[in-house]
Amino acid sequence: MGTIGEGSGGGKPQRRTCSCTKQDFLPEESFQSWANYGKALKETGMRLKDRVMSRSLDKSELTEIRARSGHEMKKNLTWWDLIWFGIGAVIGAGIFVLTGQEARDDAGPAVILSYVVSGVSAMLSVFCYTEFAVEIPVAGGSFAYLRVELGDFMAFIAAGNILLEYVIGGAAVSRSWTSYFATLLNHHPNDFRIHATSLDPDYSHLDPIAVVVITLVCVAAVLSTKATSRFNYVASIIHLAIIIFIIIAGLTHANTKNLSEFAPFGVRGLFSASAVLFFAYVGFDAVSTMAEETRNPAKDIPLGLVGAMTITTVCYCLLALTLCLMQPYSQIDPDAPFSVAFEAIGMDWAKYIVAFGALKGMTTVLLVSAVGQARYLTHIARTHMVPPWLAEVHPTTGTPINATVVMLVATAIIAFFTNLNILSNLLSISTLFIFMLVAVALLVRRYYVSGETTDTNRNKLLGAIVLILASSIATAAYWAAGGEGWVGYVVTVVVWFGATGFLWWAVPQARAPQTWGVPLVPWLPSASIAINIFLLGSIDGPSFVRFGVWTVLLLIYYLFFGLHASYDTAKASATDGAGV
Repeated sequence: MGTIGEGSGGGKPQRRTCSCTKQDFLPEESFQSWANYGKALKETGMRLKDRVMSRSLDKSELTEIRARSGHEMKKNLTWWDLIWFGIGAVIGAGIFVLTGQEARDDAGPAVILSYVVSGVSAMLSVFCYTEFAVEIPVAGGSFAYLRVELGDFMAFIAAGNILLEYVIGGAAVSRSWTSYFATLLNHHPNDFRIHATSLDPDYSHLDPIAVVVITLVCVAAVLSTKATSRFNYVASIIHLAIIIFIIIAGLTHANTKNLSEFAPFGVRGLFSASAVLFFAYVGFDAVSTMAEETRNPAKDIPLGLVGAMTITTVCYCLLALTLCLMQPYSQIDPDAPFSVAFEAIGMDWAKYIVAFGALKGMTTVLLVSAVGQARYLTHIARTHMVPPWLAEVHPTTGTPINATVVMLVATAIIAFFTNLNILSNLLSISTLFIFMLVAVALLVRRYYVSGETTDTNRNKLLGAIVLILASSIATAAYWAAGGEGWVGYVVTVVVWFGATGFLWWAVPQARAPQTWGVPLVPWLPSASIAINIFLLGSIDGPSFVRFGVWTVLLLIYYLFFGLHASYDTAKASATDGAGV
């Protein structure tokens, strides 16, 4: 595969204030006239092949691509900031809302184990993200990692799903914010929503409060990353204190009889809940986008990411256990489970503390998400896959204002209309897909270096990855089809184990991490691929249809705009001597 280091298109990057002209949105040669655009469309096949085969370089992502924002982001974050960003990004709507929904409808008290399964999957992904974030500390997160290892085209598909993940995640959390705000004021969760009976039931409860909350978060996110960090870890400390209160107060009214029917929906229900509850772990990837703003990435990122995920997983399992001990699973409220549970055991006053804690948690989730999603979009825009206007960093605040506002406007529109159950399932698909790709990219990074890896070893690597993916997909498909016999699972697991073992034994690693690396390669990345794909097989069919529609829309945009813009940018860079 070829490698292209992409510069700014010639000369030094332009330092400018934000503007809004055609050149800011479509500056590439293909869009300067209709004749140019027609010529570009005729070359779509050739350009697509070029973008599929081309890979970026670590150095390009760290220098030329980053320079396209005009101004540097401020390096003022430490591991302490990242831990609290991680906690603030993750502990929110998932635990306070989806726990009740999944315990009542899918898993029963086994929802505790569902959180363990999701937590293991998330931790494996954290390891993969951490190695990349230390080696390539840029704002693009997984988009940048995939551009380097899997090429432009796969990076764009992932980018579209990353953006979808953030928009849907923010919309889901903001709607949950409204539900708990209503509970805090002694109202039903839907009381503050407008019921538009003429719309489809899944889109008929309009939520103006969610829009207001997102707007306030947007203002905070554009002002200062460091100030946002200070607010976040103070709020997160208060949030953890409330979580400890919920656990202690809830366990004083524990009834172990509520666990007697531990898994009423069986193993299938447990994994189905795990797939949805993965939503509760979404957010840690936002921390990896802040790598560009950390003072010492090699130290700060591993401590921040792994520390935050460990604390989060322990809190989730304890909260789920507490809830299931307080009430029989069939009586758990799906909208505000902890508040209603305290009310049911006679601690009416405690529901206000719970609602306040939930609001605190969801506010920090929205704030960290706003910071992370803007940095993703900024780095994507630096490659010109979306208009470069979105890559501009404001010279005073040192934040990407354009990207922040655009992402949060999209989030507000979705939040205004769409119910939580649709959002959570679609979010889990998008997230699991991205995390699977990052694990694949890590295997490629360790075992393939262009110009150094022999053709034989490259082909062995490719064959092993294909078998790992195929066996994982076969396991998930067999599960989704309702397969009950153990023979099918034995076959697919043996193939997975054999492919991973072959990669470990027969293919030498081509690159070692310079500072921090994932342990037990290729076993941990391969396990991450398998568990992410397996959880995908537990998600409902309609969500995959929506995911498919979104992917088709992404491809249409890419073939008509993103492909030609990124192709022109890469070629202009190569012409100016930046290609490698």
